[in-house]
Amino acid sequence: MFDAKQKVLPNGIKLITIKKDTQIAAIHTGIKIGSIYENANEKGISHFIEHMLFKGSKVRTNEQLNIELEALGGEYNAYTDNTSTVYSITTLSEELEKSIELLSDMLINASFPNEEIEKERDVILAEIRTSKDDVEDYSFKKINEIAFDKSPLKHETIGDEKNIKKFNREKLLNFYEKYYVPNNCHISIVSPFNHDEIFDMVWKYFHDWMWKEFKREEVITEDNIPCKKVSYKKDIEQSTIIYLFTFHNLNKEEELSLRILNHKFGESANSILFRELREERGLAYDVYSDLDLTSSVKTLYIYTAVGEESIEETIKVIDNCIDRIKNEEIVFDDSTIKLMKKVLKTAVAFTLEDCTDIGNYVLHQIIDDEDIYKFMSDMSKLEQVRKKDIYDVAKLVLKNPTIHILKKQK
Repeated sequence: MFDAKQKVLPNGIKLITIKKDTQIAAIHTGIKIGSIYENANEKGISHFIEHMLFKGSKVRTNEQLNIELEALGGEYNAYTDNTSTVYSITTLSEELEKSIELLSDMLINASFPNEEIEKERDVILAEIRTSKDDVEDYSFKKINEIAFDKSPLKHETIGDEKNIKKFNREKLLNFYEKYYVPNNCHISIVSPFNHDEIFDMVWKYFHDWMWKEFKREEVITEDNIPCKKVSYKKDIEQSTIIYLFTFHNLNKEEELSLRILNHKFGESANSILFRELREERGLAYDVYSDLDLTSSVKTLYIYTAVGEESIEETIKVIDNCIDRIKNEEIVFDDSTIKLMKKVLKTAVAFTLEDCTDIGNYVLHQIIDDEDIYKFMSDMSKLEQVRKKDIYDVAKLVLKNPTIHILKKQK
């Protein structure tokens, strides 16, 4: 499907190169540290450090770094999720070496200037407050708070105001120096260059980064707490309803069946929930399900927004859809599985066509210690999935939900 080679560099960096006939180069560097590895006093620190890596190094000031990133003429970005912090650049292939040099400087030589820490603290606090104004974001925050007791999923990746206000340079630097080590770094590069050229280019700029022993925090995995709770918020027009299910004991075949179920149930534009809530009853404009199969996460959410007068009817419709699936009254036949295969193939084709997408996909596969060609084995295994497998996984997963309802405060 694509020409890829993997190599572990002498200092422990896991590098994967993809040779592609393209004028574009995409580099993704991922540090395997995200919100699920943070302890109670660190919530939000991975995301804070992500921001700080753009604020200057021992070699470049904040202004110099960002001028040089901009001068590449492409796109540069970063994000923090549950398991990793990722920095990426997509640009013309002739700018690849400069991109590697800039990212190496950011990752190895971040300087954490005190004045920039204070500026970025205000930026992140504004980001947190903006999230509170977004009803959808706020609703997901609330359900995670009530669904978990000790799981890190209880806390948002961005952190909370209390922790963000406490982080000082020493704490940020200690966390950075502990986890930003080459043997915790993964790099994917998509370009038209030969693999050996890329290996040499990466080693040229990363060889001074010394291997260092480290240990991540143990991740607490926890099933959601079954309950139904109501919260209130001022100045909202629509009420939101979210269901949350967790599933930590499924095997890979059951997870594949769950992907098919989720596509038909709430992911597609013509899903069961969409047809029942929007097309048949006109109760909601926005309704979807979201499935996360990441190790130690394993969540399935159902989200919709409705008028307050329609809350009870909406919950009855969702519960009825779930019961009809589990009772095998909604039919999952061969055409459903055939469609899912087509959806998966289309998603793979989209990914393979785009240098940035394929680089990001491959990066996360190696961060998660998964086969980069897993999508091919998944398509093969789809041949063995039968409707009984879909009904069985529905009975395993779609039970004991956490339900959160957000209403307008009167």
